[in-house]
Amino acid sequence: MTHKLFNDYIEIQIKSKGAELCSLKKENLEYLWQGDEKFWARHAPVLFPIVGKLIDDEYILNDKTYKMYQHGFARDCDFELIKKTENSLSFKLTQSNQTLEKYPFNFELYISYALLQNKVKISYEVKNNSDETMPFSIGAHPAFNWPLEDEIKKENYYFGFENTNKLELLPLTSQGIDSKTKTIFLDENKLPINEELFKNDALIVKDLKNKTITLKSFYSDRFIKMSFPNFEYLGLWSKPSGAPFVCIEPWHGIADFIEHDKKIENKKGIKILKKDEIFRSKYYIEI
Repeated sequence: MTHKLFNDYIEIQIKSKGAELCSLKKENLEYLWQGDEKFWARHAPVLFPIVGKLIDDEYILNDKTYKMYQHGFARDCDFELIKKTENSLSFKLTQSNQTLEKYPFNFELYISYALLQNKVKISYEVKNNSDETMPFSIGAHPAFNWPLEDEIKKENYYFGFENTNKLELLPLTSQGIDSKTKTIFLDENKLPINEELFKNDALIVKDLKNKTITLKSFYSDRFIKMSFPNFEYLGLWSKPSGAPFVCIEPWHGIADFIEHDKKIENKKGIKILKKDEIFRSKYYIEI
């Protein structure tokens, strides 16, 4: 089932499956990638209870090994719509027999969307209903049309940052993340984007002080601006095969490092919730 929200500025649609944003329009122009199995069939999946890939697709908890595939299971689960107002929607997911096999915790995951003029506010809330502490990660994975306008070439777009002259990157390899950081220097806070930029998979930005990024071309006033306060990491990704989309991904957590011992409590970027404790976070998309 798909749910719709709109105001005088923008219109969005969200699927019950994964509580996934699947359309974002302004003046009838679609900003969100509409999915194509030739490249990537999703739109904006929510990543939970892990972000990225585990070594051998497994982790160890209390000396027991569990299998879990990249980005976790929430994106493939049916969420319950629990609240709807004129300008907002809230969805809920809890554990099931299927999730307990991969992730032995009782939890509540809430994903909410609210329209604020030409902005979408996306909120996450995670509650631990288990008796023991609960490790988890959560992140966003929205994909945007690139280019936004057919008459503008992909190579004429850039990522714009605020008061930022360089990016510290964690190199992603097929074996995991390399702890040796790489630095990219920016010209006037801008990172020009092209397919070559993603030839080795996603760019993982750490320690970004100003948590705002803009996707824009040099030849149009149209833009996508994302603000993600309190998120530790930012992923930037596209498929270097002519894919007409680019992803901007705020993350609480990342893939395993190459040298990781698979124990989930030792995982870099992992969050830990005590019994009955609640984690909250939010980010914004402005167009």
